[in-house]
Amino acid sequence: MQELIRTNDAVLLSYAESLIRDAGIHCMIADQTMSILEGSLGLLPRRFLVEDDRADEARQILNDAGLGGELREAQA
Repeated sequence: MQELIRTNDAVLLSYAESLIRDAGIHCMIADQTMSILEGSLGLLPRRFLVEDDRADEARQILNDAGLGGELREAQA
């Protein structure tokens, strides 16, 4: 899995997840449990992960949706 977004913004994560799932790409949001355990203070960001073999496609979908500024650098 490749990390595309790291944020505390639940709305952004929900939107990204909706876009990627609609494209048929497997994704997950990591660290949700840790965010809940810390009391939802927003101190621990959550990570939006997608399948390695479809990361470029997912990155393009998110960029086309105007989320390019939220994307982390591509992993080698």
